Amino acid sequence: MFKELKKRFLILNLVIISIMMLIAFSSIYLITYNNVHRNIDMQLHKTSDINRNENEKPKGERPDLDDSKSPQDRSLSFSLTIDKEGNIESYFSILNMDSDFYEEAKEAALSNNNVTGEIKLEDNQWAYLSQSDGDGQKIAFLDVTSEKSILTNLIFTFLVVAFVMLIIIFFISKFFATKSIEPIKDAFDKQKQFIADASHELKTPLAVINTNVDVLLSSGEENIKNGSKWLYYIKSEIERMTKLTNDLLYLTQVDYSDIKMISSNFSVSEATQNVILNMEAVIFENNITLEYNIEPDLKIFGNSEQIKQVVMILLDNALKYTGVKGTVNVNLNKYQNNIRLSVENTGDGIPQDCINQIFDRFYRIDKSRSRNNGGYGLGLAIAKAIIEQHRGKISVKSVQGVSTIFSVEFPA
Repeated sequence: MFKELKKRFLILNLVIISIMMLIAFSSIYLITYNNVHRNIDMQLHKTSDINRNENEKPKGERPDLDDSKSPQDRSLSFSLTIDKEGNIESYFSILNMDSDFYEEAKEAALSNNNVTGEIKLEDNQWAYLSQSDGDGQKIAFLDVTSEKSILTNLIFTFLVVAFVMLIIIFFISKFFATKSIEPIKDAFDKQKQFIADASHELKTPLAVINTNVDVLLSSGEENIKNGSKWLYYIKSEIERMTKLTNDLLYLTQVDYSDIKMISSNFSVSEATQNVILNMEAVIFENNITLEYNIEPDLKIFGNSEQIKQVVMILLDNALKYTGVKGTVNVNLNKYQNNIRLSVENTGDGIPQDCINQIFDRFYRIDKSRSRNNGGYGLGLAIAKAIIEQHRGKISVKSVQGVSTIFSVEFPA
């Protein structure tokens, strides 16, 4: 699918660029073409006017060349004076050509039946201009071979440049097409993984519920009355499923910005303190030392309940991965223009190759341990989503076998 998408993107890009180049080159050619023909017309009229003022020689004679004449007087041009019967009465020319050449030029010009036009004589291109002159007409001719060569070379140059540019653009477009498709492919792969993980997490409690119900149904009525432990298992798994579906719903709403936060200025110091007090007993029960340093009266703009949820997630995560007699350290202070919250815990730490994945949904370093602790690997993903909603950022540093530090920064 992505190869086809990349191919379509590449073809579309090449077609658009080809059309743009065609328009650009055509515009340049048309402008150049019009300028060349305008210049030819000007020179033809000048040639006709200059030759009209010259003393025309009888038929078969050439004028004497004068070094004092301008280059225009010496251009490759000639003029013919023709009577009513179509015979050449005289001509003015600096070319040393025989009479057959002038006859051929006359016949070619007259056969076109146009006042102006172009003819080809002896491999040269000539433009002509016919004007009535008393009882006959005068035809001025101008060699335009060089001008025509310029237009031909321009077309050839455009073709070569277009061919080279299309090759270069093809590889550039291919590179950027690959880069453009990568985020889409990554999002698609994450969606597939998300669906697979969610299905797997839902499958386990559903299987437990189904098994316990089967046990109850296979028992007699008396045993059903005494089957409280099976009902407890069912209730426990339902609670786990409820929590999972609520977390999934929350993440989906965050993705599509469906959550309308009720925001206000509140004391993040007080919110953090309340969460710590609520979890202090649980931490001590697990034989873990809790240390904290909360700078008072620090305020941010946002939703206090969501920030409490972030602190709860980070503390709960620290609690799960801190060994017996370990230490959890919480710090909240003002850092430059931001409010910084850090939660540090001793323990095994996080492998460096897992650092970039721990905020992915359903990602767990120790899956069996997380499952036993009731986790689904969604906590850090939810925390990151809330922090980003509050225009903050979260980062993690870990030294294996020593400690792990989660740092959060909010704009003050």
